[in-house]
Amino acid sequence: MEPSETVQLLWDRMQDRDWPGLGRLLAQDVVVEWPVSGERILGRDNYVRVNAEYPEGWSIKVLRIVASGDEVVSEVEVPHDTMGVHRVASFWTVHNGLITNGREYWTELGTDPSPDWRAPYVERV
Repeated sequence: MEPSETVQLLWDRMQDRDWPGLGRLLAQDVVVEWPVSGERILGRDNYVRVNAEYPEGWSIKVLRIVASGDEVVSEVEVPHDTMGVHRVASFWTVHNGLITNGREYWTELGTDPSPDWRAPYVERV
C-alpha cells in the first residue's frame, strides 16, 4: 500500500469510528505531536483513545493528501455540531504501511485574530 493510501485510510477509519482498524495503521510506538496545544501522544493505544474519546458530533472531510516517498501531508476539515469547524494540517511518516510519526496542527476556523494592519492587503474569507 502506498503511504498516501495509508493516510487516507487513517481518516476514513476515524470517520467510520473504526478504532481497531485505525490502530492497525499505526506502529506500536507511534509518536504524534500537537504543537499548538503543546501535547505529544506516545503509542498506538493512546492515539486511538484520544481520538475515540473526542466528544461526538464531528465528521471528517479530507481536502487533500500529498505524498513524497514515505512523507505524507494531509489537510482535513472537521466540522463539529457544537464546537465549530476545525482544520488540521498533518505531517505523517509511513514505513512499511504503518504510520510511525505525525505532527498535527489543529485550529478552529475564524479564531486566529486578523490584525488591523493587514486589512489593506487581505480579503476576509
